[in-house]
Amino acid sequence: MNAMSALKQYQTVNTQAQTTEASPHRLIQMLMEGGLTRLAQARGAIERDQVALKGEFISKAIGIIGGLREGLNLELGGEVAVNLDNLYEYMTTRLVEANVQNIVAPLDEVSGLLRNVKSGWDAIAE
Repeated sequence: MNAMSALKQYQTVNTQAQTTEASPHRLIQMLMEGGLTRLAQARGAIERDQVALKGEFISKAIGIIGGLREGLNLELGGEVAVNLDNLYEYMTTRLVEANVQNIVAPLDEVSGLLRNVKSGWDAIAE
């Protein structure tokens, strides 16, 4: 087992352990952190002209945002949940554009939006 493979194995086990013990509030934080990481990785892949890797990272970011959308309770969450749902839909559209056009501007925009949502979420006590 090479060093990179060992590191990935450790990260997988570490993430699994964290999710097992995490509260629902922490799980949402972890999703947002993962989304931001994937967006940064996609940006780096575009800059290095690694098209396949870019697509993989953007796809993962879209999946994470989809998970955040699925976690919304539109009935109980009221206007805030509806607004977040619309924002997550917009983020997904922008990420598809970034992937198709191979440009970083939408990635940066979505990263900024997700950081704003995360900062609000982080300010909420568990």
